Amino acid sequence: MVREDGKRNFALRDSDGEETSVFSGNTPRQAALKAARRLEPGSSEADADRVELKLREKGTDKVHIYEGWAWEETAPDDKPDWMPDEITEANVSKQGIEHLEE
Repeated sequence: MVREDGKRNFALRDSDGEETSVFSGNTPRQAALKAARRLEPGSSEADADRVELKLREKGTDKVHIYEGWAWEETAPDDKPDWMPDEITEANVSKQGIEHLEE
């Protein structure tokens, strides 16, 4: 279901099918990136652990499946004052879509 501002809500599902968090975004990938930033970051992108993320689009039976990973990186030189020296970067790769049978 699309909100007035065009964003959609996606519920993060754990392995038991319980929905633990909700992320919003214009696209499923945008919500998946937000979820991936909460993963335990690795020291570099190559060392980061890949984790399966399942996001159910609220109001539908679609479950978007992504592989997500996060890593620590040095903040850019022109960073604002409030930004820490080390930041968490994340990336996701779409694995597919499932439909719930409930």
